[in-house]
Amino acid sequence: MEFFELSAQEIARKVRAREVTALEVLESHLAHIAKVDGSPGRVGGDPQAEPDKIHAFITLTADRARKQAAAIDAQIAAGQDAGPLAGVPITVKDIFTVEDTPSTAASKILANFIAPYTATAVDRLEAAGAIVLGKVNLDEFTFGSSNESSAFQPAPRNPWNTDHVPGGSSGGSAAAVAAFEGAISLGTDTAGSIRLPAAYCGVVGLKPTYGRVSRYGLIAFGSSLDCPGPLSRTVADSALALQVMAGADPHDSTAANLPVPDYLAEMEKGVRGLKIGLSPDYFRITYMDSNGSLTEQPLPAAILQKVYDAAERLAAQGAEIVEGIAMPHTKFGIPAYFVISRVEAASNLHRYDGVKYGYRSPERSGDLRSLYRKSRAEGFGAQPKLRILMGMYVSAAQYSEQYYNRALKIRSLIRQDFDQAFTQVDALLTPSTPSPAFRMGGVFGDSVLMQYADQLLVTGNHAGVPGISLPAGLDEAGLPLGIHFFAPDYREDTLFRLGYAYEQATAAEAWRKVKPAL
Repeated sequence: MEFFELSAQEIARKVRAREVTALEVLESHLAHIAKVDGSPGRVGGDPQAEPDKIHAFITLTADRARKQAAAIDAQIAAGQDAGPLAGVPITVKDIFTVEDTPSTAASKILANFIAPYTATAVDRLEAAGAIVLGKVNLDEFTFGSSNESSAFQPAPRNPWNTDHVPGGSSGGSAAAVAAFEGAISLGTDTAGSIRLPAAYCGVVGLKPTYGRVSRYGLIAFGSSLDCPGPLSRTVADSALALQVMAGADPHDSTAANLPVPDYLAEMEKGVRGLKIGLSPDYFRITYMDSNGSLTEQPLPAAILQKVYDAAERLAAQGAEIVEGIAMPHTKFGIPAYFVISRVEAASNLHRYDGVKYGYRSPERSGDLRSLYRKSRAEGFGAQPKLRILMGMYVSAAQYSEQYYNRALKIRSLIRQDFDQAFTQVDALLTPSTPSPAFRMGGVFGDSVLMQYADQLLVTGNHAGVPGISLPAGLDEAGLPLGIHFFAPDYREDTLFRLGYAYEQATAAEAWRKVKPAL
């Protein structure tokens, strides 16, 4: 087995035991990236270039990574503790700042921005011994569910079939992990943007409780919804990453000042005695038809079967399955998100004005307002512009009661659904997505249809509760399918117990042996 195929846990163990150097592990990953990734995304790049490559990266920071690896090896040679992630190569979604590196949010308006500081989550991973390989691609400012909206083209492709999307907005993160271009990737989840691409790419994706991981250094989309979290190939690696990142941060008042459990120890406690709920409200998609009426459509049988199979496997290990858990406001998750996220996005995007940092129009401007208008028109892509316009519209005084305040009420009702459910069960088991990964260009351009890919996940962002998506097999076309768990606030330990138990129960399955044909 090549070093790049090892889990983060195994890499750290080998490096700490001096069975291999951090530099050897790094060079193995860099050589693999050179083979499979192709040209990095760039502003004005060709979307159709090298269609058989992954294109996960915007910026590959090889020299910086080599310096980090050398420092890790020096620590170990001196008999020092190099950290629980010693020598583990990771990637970072380019929505986080990393000091002295480009931090672009996959937007032309930040294409020339060099960050002056490092985000807390990244800083903690590096302090634990992780080595950052570079920054990976995303939907522009995280606005999307396919990763096709990036201003940096070519956009990432799904390692299982490069004709298909990796999902978004953390598509570069999921693709990099699935393609063995790093053991862990740091992503963000605003409506499912970690968990959806994790399901599409057949990896583990964790959205922690809101506030469990600091948002300091995260370029904001929806400040009340955004959650940093890890993507990995194993549940244990996600537990290890969260163990390192979680905790209070003086730079972020929303970061929870609560003790961080030993997630790896908790993970192995098994599931005996846990109550797992199944809700029929997560077994269908509800959307507006052409007449403006809500229409329901059941999920495909193949996806639902993965959920029932998981329930049976966990029941065999001593968990109790409780059916019929009512989550009646699930169907309103996307409409409420449509309004809330756009109001918050419009507010957050106002800071990009062509004056303080980022892109400035080279065209001569007669006044400051003209400079703003030209810089934003040239620097923002279609999705940010749509969100600014819609956010300003629905938050205007004459419409706020009709849209924004009503959306906030729906959000409260979704939270009440979870509160009620967790008086009956310890976790909810749901599908991750209503379909496997769709084809490149198959949905792109239809903002409404694109958004509904997140319907089964976005409720966790409204409620602030943690969720985890796990690979659950492949469909007839060889594309990954996922299952998902929700748990109460700060009970990521329950998610890891369930995820690890399912992972162990399916370890011998044939699909576990299949790898993307890179």
